[in-house]
Amino acid sequence: RLIRGRCASESSTTMKLSPLAHQANAHDDAVWSVAWSGAGEGLLLTGSVDESVKAWRAAGDGLEMAHAYTGHTLGVVALAAAPNGLVASSALDSLIRVWSVDTHETRCVIETPPAENWQIAFAPGDEPAHLAVAGGVSGGVKLYSIDQDGGEQVSAMSLPEIAADKAKNSRFVQSVTYSPDGRRLACGAMDGTVALFDVDTGKLLHTLAGHAMPVRSLCFSADGKTLYTGCDDGHIHAYDAEHRSLTDALPGHKSWVLGVAVSPDGGALCSCSSDATVKLWDVGQRSCMQTMSDQAEAVWGVCFAPGGGKVASVSDDKSVNLYDFV
Repeated sequence: RLIRGRCASESSTTMKLSPLAHQANAHDDAVWSVAWSGAGEGLLLTGSVDESVKAWRAAGDGLEMAHAYTGHTLGVVALAAAPNGLVASSALDSLIRVWSVDTHETRCVIETPPAENWQIAFAPGDEPAHLAVAGGVSGGVKLYSIDQDGGEQVSAMSLPEIAADKAKNSRFVQSVTYSPDGRRLACGAMDGTVALFDVDTGKLLHTLAGHAMPVRSLCFSADGKTLYTGCDDGHIHAYDAEHRSLTDALPGHKSWVLGVAVSPDGGALCSCSSDATVKLWDVGQRSCMQTMSDQAEAVWGVCFAPGGGKVASVSDDKSVNLYDFV
């Protein structure tokens, strides 16, 4: 049964975001990606159209830059971080760079065909061996090895063929995520298609209906049973990932939903949008608890710290925001 969540009147609850730090002009151009490296609070990583990735620590009411990583020749569109300190950045120069946040040394560089590297995700586990890449115009997901001096493609998973009357770019795959147990991969495409694959076999398990516009972000619940999707239709959908059903629709954003992230304990969901807001959702109540409007332009990314106590967001206005989450 589909239950529609609510966000019209925000609920009173102990679940709350509190502004902790705001870093204006964190980059020289729009900031499109964010990730958290390490355990606990770790280092906050941001990627920008200015071609750089920066690592930050909280410092008073702002952020202190710990390091700047360079090497890309076009804008950075996605970041991923692994528990062992590996970081990957995907950029418009068709390169994915993998390096250590501790030593700053490059692990490997993956070169993809043009427009075939968008969002990325490390395989779950303390020592991931593979990186999943949303394949853009290739219409699927590709897995690459990330061994020292690796970067070889090891498998590919493709969406079903499209009807002849549909535009070729309708199956442009923008988003990708692993289930917590690493057995499934989910991806989202420009035509609203959401697909789940078996990682070991590469087999398409099923597609999920409900969106008809680009799905730019998705994430699994902590138990792997629910898949959350953020779409240009302004809605967040919650799917029963095992039984293929749409169980919840969360309205409230006034424009494209650009990012969704679930808390480590699975109780909260954060979303961000081109309406320049970040929303906090109580998963159990299916309600919007809070709307934050601290950034002036589209908010492209949002993520929880590994310990769950902080949330970060990044924006077209070049800023990075950090919140306490309780």
